[in-house]
Amino acid sequence: MAIGKRIKFFRNRKGMTQKQLGERLGFLGKTSDVRMAQYESEARIPKHDLVKEMAHLFDVSTHALTVPNIDTYIGLMHTLFALEDMYGLKIGEIDGEICLRLDKSDYSTYTSMFDMFHAWQEQAAKLEQGEISREEYDQWRYKYPELDTSKHWAKVPSQAVSDMLMEEFQKIEKVEKKTAKKKKQK
Repeated sequence: MAIGKRIKFFRNRKGMTQKQLGERLGFLGKTSDVRMAQYESEARIPKHDLVKEMAHLFDVSTHALTVPNIDTYIGLMHTLFALEDMYGLKIGEIDGEICLRLDKSDYSTYTSMFDMFHAWQEQAAKLEQGEISREEYDQWRYKYPELDTSKHWAKVPSQAVSDMLMEEFQKIEKVEKKTAKKKKQK
């Protein structure tokens, strides 16, 4: 999850508007919500000092806001936490071993993720049983979903489609805010 989405996630978690967050960070007047909207849409990226201030306001680590570096254990942990927030990944224990599982409460996410995890598990089992080589397993993983023959995966939109959808959602959000503001003024 990119920093803009994380800022919005934690701002909403605290029940704050963009304007309230902006004002608490020292942005005055109309610039407060505009600046926060820019950060959330990633038109602007906040400097490290501002990220530290936001983390303090949200009562979280700066690692929880920034895009984690998975080459470190702390970055990996925050990536897993983000996956919990986004996809319902849960941690548990089975037979004394720590395991990650999918949360069944969000059925559509669960079924899509289950199918993809199931395809992965099938390939891992084939590797373990000697049916495929490590090279074939790695090829499958690094080219996923291209080499997946199980058809257990969900189609993911291209980045261009994803970007277009995000722009449209942002336009809708702006219209909704303007409508709400006009209703408030009446």
